[in-house]
Amino acid sequence: MPDSRDVTACDWEREPDPSDSLRTFGAVVQALREHAGLSRVEFGARVRFSRHTVESVELGRRMPDESFVERAEEALGDTGALRKAARHLTRGEAGLAAWFRRWARLERAAVSLGTYECRLVPGLLQTEGYARAVFETRIPPLSDEQMETQVGARMERQSLIGELPNTCFSFVVEECVVQRPLGGERVLRDQLDHIVGLARLRNVSVQIMPTRTTSHAGLDGPLALLETPEGRALAYSEGQESGRLITDVKQAAVLHRRYATLRAQALTSPDSVGLLERIRGEL
Repeated sequence: MPDSRDVTACDWEREPDPSDSLRTFGAVVQALREHAGLSRVEFGARVRFSRHTVESVELGRRMPDESFVERAEEALGDTGALRKAARHLTRGEAGLAAWFRRWARLERAAVSLGTYECRLVPGLLQTEGYARAVFETRIPPLSDEQMETQVGARMERQSLIGELPNTCFSFVVEECVVQRPLGGERVLRDQLDHIVGLARLRNVSVQIMPTRTTSHAGLDGPLALLETPEGRALAYSEGQESGRLITDVKQAAVLHRRYATLRAQALTSPDSVGLLERIRGEL
């Protein structure tokens, strides 16, 4: 039997061709901004994005979302150049760990996604401030450029929830995770507000696992699951400096059963939102 990390060669599993589209788009933004005589701080204020985000886009480290393109277009003369250039953007994988890239591609084709986390807020739910706090704690430390690349990749991945309204997203998160003030109380307040907002979407379910629970099916650690359009169940497990894609039918089935049990053991979605709001109110 093949190793569970190996998968059959399919179009959605192959490495994508390298593309310079992000760098090209970023160079166009920078040229137009400089022609307009705007600093990154000034331009960021006009498009309602941080200087860090502007820099990441201009250096080709971050995929701009639709709002960035539209606001930048308006701020830089409304010539249509940025809208046209944006049509040729190719999603990159810079900033994603090598072992995670295959899973990230599978996510975009999934009909359902489930995540259990006991360490930190799941990446798909993180605010930019929280993501920065996560990467600032990395050992060895990241350079400024590495930091921006990592944050950009995480924010880009979050576009999944908005772009896949017919995909079901489920999250089970330990209570201690949403109480830890990573990055400070202000960052945590924004993060809690963000989670509550996402939890109100029809295709998103967020459940909190109480710290004082007496039964727990996820003691083996974090877990990610998905179902492909063909009905195939896959799983992903991550640890220190490594990740494992699980395609073996029996192994994946066991992990899907564990996750179903976790959801039954956690607070309901409404109760979880209520808990998040109470924690937010105490900060």
